[in-house]
Amino acid sequence: MKIAFIGKPCLRNKFMFMPIKRYTQRAGILCFALTLLLGMSSGSVWAQKHPKAKHSEQTQSASEPSKTKHSKQVQPTQEPPKAAQSEQTQPTQEPKPEQKPKPEPYIPSPNQVMVDKVVAVVGNSMILYSDLVQASKSLIEQRRSQGYTSDRDPMCEALETLIEQKILYTQSQIDSLTIDNADIALMVENALEQEIAQRGSQAAVEMYYHKPIFDIRSDLQSRYEEVRYAMMMKQTVNSKSTITSGEVEYYFKRMPKDSIPIIPEQYVFSQIVRYPPSTEEAKFRTRERILELRERIMNGTKFEMLARMYSEDPATAVRGGEMDPMPKESFVQPFADALVKLRPGQVSEAVETEFGFHLIQLIDQNGNLYHCRHILLKPQFTDDEIRASFKTLDSLKSEIQKGNITFKDAVEKYSEDKYSNKNGGVATNIELLAMTNRNDAKAATTKFLKEELSQMPEVYNALRKMKPGDISDAFASQDSRGNIMGKMVRLDEIIPTHKANLAEDFLRIQELALTRKQADDYEKWLKEKASSMYIRVDPQFKKCEFQRPYLLK
Repeated sequence: MKIAFIGKPCLRNKFMFMPIKRYTQRAGILCFALTLLLGMSSGSVWAQKHPKAKHSEQTQSASEPSKTKHSKQVQPTQEPPKAAQSEQTQPTQEPKPEQKPKPEPYIPSPNQVMVDKVVAVVGNSMILYSDLVQASKSLIEQRRSQGYTSDRDPMCEALETLIEQKILYTQSQIDSLTIDNADIALMVENALEQEIAQRGSQAAVEMYYHKPIFDIRSDLQSRYEEVRYAMMMKQTVNSKSTITSGEVEYYFKRMPKDSIPIIPEQYVFSQIVRYPPSTEEAKFRTRERILELRERIMNGTKFEMLARMYSEDPATAVRGGEMDPMPKESFVQPFADALVKLRPGQVSEAVETEFGFHLIQLIDQNGNLYHCRHILLKPQFTDDEIRASFKTLDSLKSEIQKGNITFKDAVEKYSEDKYSNKNGGVATNIELLAMTNRNDAKAATTKFLKEELSQMPEVYNALRKMKPGDISDAFASQDSRGNIMGKMVRLDEIIPTHKANLAEDFLRIQELALTRKQADDYEKWLKEKASSMYIRVDPQFKKCEFQRPYLLK
C-alpha cells in the first residue's frame, strides 16, 4: 500500500510515497488517521491498495500469530518421536536465506485522485503541484492579456520560474533581507474578493481549495511575501552592477545599426506651483478630526476599528492600521520621534508629517524593531479653497505675458515646488525617482516621454494642446504625497522622434547598457547559487526544456 502524505513539510519530504508499514514505524502516524484513509472508497481516496498487496497482507495476517506490546506467547515444547530421533544422523541442509521479492513500481490507478504532491525541492522550500498549476494558469492569462503565445509548455515554463523564485527567496533568508509588506494584506484581500466573485461564494472557494478561508488567506500571504523577498533579492543583486561612461560608449558602438532604439517624442517643460492659501486652515481642521478620534480611543473605542473606518492609508487600513515591525529609521522623522517615546499600548498625540496627520499606537518593541498601528488623515480642501490658489497663478500669467516679470523670476518669487523653484522651474524626474527610492543624480532628466507623463495626466492634458513657449492656464494637480496644489506650466521644447545618439540620449543609452550588464551579472550569480544549492525535480518533469538547463537537476 502506498500513500501520498499531506501534512507537515518535514514529514512530506521524508516519508513521501513510503510503504504504510515502514511509514507507521518511522513516522508514528495515528491509527485513527489510517482507519479513515483505508476506509475511503477507491474513487475518492488518497491511498489505494494494489490487489497483490491486498492478497499478501491477508495471507500474512492469517499466518502470523498475534503479539502484544509487553508480552510474548510461549508455545509448549513437544519431544520429537524416537523414530525421528534415530533419523537425525543424516546430514541436514541449512535453509536458504529467504529472498525478499523486489518491490513493484507504484502505478497510480486510473480512478485514483491526486490531491497534491511535491514536484520540486529547492533548499528547504518545496514546490507543490497545486502551486505549479496555479502559476501555469497565471502565465497563460498573462500571455493572453499581452496578445502573444509561446511554443513552450506552460507547466515547464512555470516550473522554471518557480525554481528561480525559490532560489532568490532562499538566498534572501540567508542574507537576512527585510521587505516592506505593509500593502500585502490589501493584495491578499483583493485576491480573495476576486476568487469569491469568480466562484460565487466563500463556501465555493473553500470547497475548490479543500481548506478553510483562513488557511487560504495564510497561503496567499506567504506566497506574496515570498515573491516580495525574491524581488528584493534580485534588486540587491542588480544594485551591485555599475557601469562607466566608457562602457556606455563601447556598448553603443558595438550595437548593430538596425538595433539602435527609436526614441519617441519627448517634452521639456517648466512649472510654477502654488498650494491653496488656506492650507493652514485645512491642516487645523484635520488636526481637530484626528484629536476627536484619539478621544474616542481614550474612551474605549478600538483603535483597529477606527483605523479601518477612517484611515487614508489604504495599505494598512484593511489591517486595522497595523504595520509590520520595522526599524525606526524606516519611518519619516516626526513619526519615528513620536514612536520611540511610546510604551506598548500607548497612543500618541497628533503627529504631523509630509503625508498628513497620524495617531500612532505601539504594539510591541523588539530591539530596534517597532511594531505599531497608525491612523492617517490628510488635509481636505473645498472647491473654493482650491480655486483660490488659481488667482495668484492667473495674475502671474498675465504679468508674464505683459512683460512685467519673466517666467524665471516668477518661479523664484512665487513657486512652492522644492524640486524646481531653484532651477528656473524646469521640471525633472527627481520627484519620481524619490518616490521609487532611486536617489541617483545620474538618472535625473528633464525630458519626459508621453508614457512617463501618464503618471501626471493633468500635466499631459495641458501640454498636448500647446506649442513651445506657450503658458497654460492654472489647473489642479497633486504632488507625490497626494497633497492638492495649483499648477501652471510652460512648454519649453518638443523633441521629435529620432534614432538614439550619444549626444542627445546618453542617459537612455546608459540605461540600456546598464540593464544588459545587470542581466549578465544576474545570470552568473544565479548559476553559481544553483550549483551550490540543493535542487531536486520530480522525474515527471525531467524532460522539460528550460531556458536555464542548470536549474533542471
